[in-house]
Amino acid sequence: MNTAATEQLRKKKFKLKMPGAFTILFILTVVSVILTWVIPAGSYAKLSYDSSDHCLQVVQPSGKKQLVPATQKQLDKMDVKIDIHQFTSGAINKPVSVPNTYRREKQHPAGISDVTTSMVNGTINAVDIMVFILVLGGLIGVVKASGAFESGLTALTKKTKGKEFLLVFLVAILMLLGGTLCGIEEEAIAFYPILVPVFIAMGYDSIVCVGAIFLASSVGTTFSTINPFSSVIASNAAGTTFTQGLPWRVFGCVGGALFVIGYLYWYSRRVKNNPQLSYSYSDKAAFDREWSVKSTDNVGTKFDIKKKIILLLFVAAFPIMIWGVMSQGWWFPEMASSFLFIAIIIMFMVCFGKDGIGEKATIDAFTNGASSLVGVSLIIGLARGINLILNNGLISDTILHFLSSLVKGMNGPIFIIIMLFIFFILGFIVPSSSGLAVLAMPILAPLADAVNIPRYVVVMAYQFGQYAMLFLAPTGLVMATLQMLNVKYSHWLRFVWPVVLFVLLFGGGLLVTAVMLAY
Repeated sequence: MNTAATEQLRKKKFKLKMPGAFTILFILTVVSVILTWVIPAGSYAKLSYDSSDHCLQVVQPSGKKQLVPATQKQLDKMDVKIDIHQFTSGAINKPVSVPNTYRREKQHPAGISDVTTSMVNGTINAVDIMVFILVLGGLIGVVKASGAFESGLTALTKKTKGKEFLLVFLVAILMLLGGTLCGIEEEAIAFYPILVPVFIAMGYDSIVCVGAIFLASSVGTTFSTINPFSSVIASNAAGTTFTQGLPWRVFGCVGGALFVIGYLYWYSRRVKNNPQLSYSYSDKAAFDREWSVKSTDNVGTKFDIKKKIILLLFVAAFPIMIWGVMSQGWWFPEMASSFLFIAIIIMFMVCFGKDGIGEKATIDAFTNGASSLVGVSLIIGLARGINLILNNGLISDTILHFLSSLVKGMNGPIFIIIMLFIFFILGFIVPSSSGLAVLAMPILAPLADAVNIPRYVVVMAYQFGQYAMLFLAPTGLVMATLQMLNVKYSHWLRFVWPVVLFVLLFGGGLLVTAVMLAY
């Protein structure tokens, strides 16, 4: 065997292959169980509002519950610098950590059985979003069976020829606005089925699809301006108002938008000019085969009035969803119900009429579409199972307590940079933006007072730090997104690391500047 062939065989033999999403989450589940044996258990007292008794309920680390009057005086007594109205109005509806109440607890190590138990319980806890995803899959299945995707896509690509990036730009802007205004992230999953076939037809790869939807919406959420699930609830929990620091967050959002649009333009142009430069080129054939729209024998390609109505109904589901979330307080059950309603209408149109495919084929199209997204649904449940292990093992509060002790006594600029990285670490442990806000803000925000820093700067550090991690963390939405499009985690890391670096550097620069101007 010649030298070149030997070298090629050696490289092939020792090439490290990144495991799939399910394997990564299983490994992290096992690691989480081990950590409950290594990290000391501990907990803060938790405070919540009991609407039935119109009182505040304090749950001590020992589990003892106590009802106290729901008054501002009582909150001040507990050193909780939050307006009582935030509790009584329901603006804060999750238990809040009470400062200076942390204490060590008896170790709560997880066992081998908790590996599988947490997976099951995490899936049960995520049932609302899982049902939404399955209904979405069913809706996609019946629209595909109608042939409306194919004929509509043919008409669209003719009109956008030569202006392909314009659609990427418009989608990214909409996702950015959705992220910064109302925290659209999980809901963004609904946009892949309608947009991915379009991006494929325009010559783009799977990375562009994830970038224009997930990445853009996440950058918008990173620099949230009035997002109620991030900047608003964090400001409330920090004892400040979301209007404080708003100009800084608006400036950050503009900077983040310019960066991500420029990055998407660079990568999209690169892939368009030479598909082999795609970070996911090795999976291009399989990706195109699964997501591109192809003609079928039983459905014509003519874009007739029936297909236009079906496609219009399908597209209308998304602005209706956004309207419901932003103005009607919808969550996943309501969103799933609205999608199911539209799916049923389309099913009647697909089943009957001149080109009707019949009742059995229509039902099969719905069930097959739903089954194609079962893997995505399970990923979300497994990720939540990891958080359950950390919480039940009483080590999340221990990590928070340890990290909060690191910043005491530091000067302003160093304090806020360390705070940024504290939230970066906590973002892995608590991937929920609202969950981390009520867990960490009452503990960490008051530390800013000792170094004469406005609390809104800590809110900004929370946003930048947590979301820099959520671009990477398998415990967040990343794995579900990648699983949906069969994108390898290694390919995503190669694409997203410049964005993480940008958020940390640009966000860190904003934080230091805000601190210096506050002195």
